[in-house]
Amino acid sequence: MHGEFEAQRLKLLSFDVFGTLIRVREGSYAAFQRILKSAGAPHVDVKAFWEAWEERNIAAYWGPYRPYKQICRESLAATFAAFAINGNPDAIACYFEAFPGFELYEDVPATLEHLARHFRLAVVSNIDDDLLAATPLKRTFDLVLTAERAKGYKPDGTLFRHLLARADVPLEAILHSGQSQFTDMVGAKPLGLFVAWINRRGVPLSPEVPKPDFQYPDIKSLIPLVLPGAAPQAQDGLKEGRS
Repeated sequence: MHGEFEAQRLKLLSFDVFGTLIRVREGSYAAFQRILKSAGAPHVDVKAFWEAWEERNIAAYWGPYRPYKQICRESLAATFAAFAINGNPDAIACYFEAFPGFELYEDVPATLEHLARHFRLAVVSNIDDDLLAATPLKRTFDLVLTAERAKGYKPDGTLFRHLLARADVPLEAILHSGQSQFTDMVGAKPLGLFVAWINRRGVPLSPEVPKPDFQYPDIKSLIPLVLPGAAPQAQDGLKEGRS
């Protein structure tokens, strides 16, 4: 461990992508409605089905490395079975086809633009390279870390160890921000990383996961933390960026 958080030591800010920068749930519900309709189950609650599918994805991240797309297909098959649906797991292609249409959260473009003037920025994502490339992040990052490149996922620490190996800065110079307590916190905190939980959905913290160092409702709220004293100017810039 490395002691107390000190903003002046920060050199690199890393971000989870889906659910932190990108509206993945909202962006993929329509695809999952098509999946359910194709399986003869349009009556099933798409949000409940999506969450059950995602839970299976997270569980699979702990196993031997397989590509994200393969995990998604296997999780869809298992979720069909859990809901007693006779569906074709190849229908997961509807989800992959939705990636180019995903949208950034409103606060993301201006916030990242402002932070990039002061820090190196990285993305750390449990994803295949081609799906990340199809995602409209609308900017480049100094470091891009994916499960495909690390040959492993976040929750067992593989992807975060890949980040540490490539960051070229001390541990205490990194702040990771992510929305998934079951992948971001579980994977990063045991390695000693500082973590900000971007809890956009306002969900309760599970007692089964390590506590984050910070919790915010969006990434815009990071600015006073990482740039003490610069918040008023930063907020003005964000307002301008949305106009």
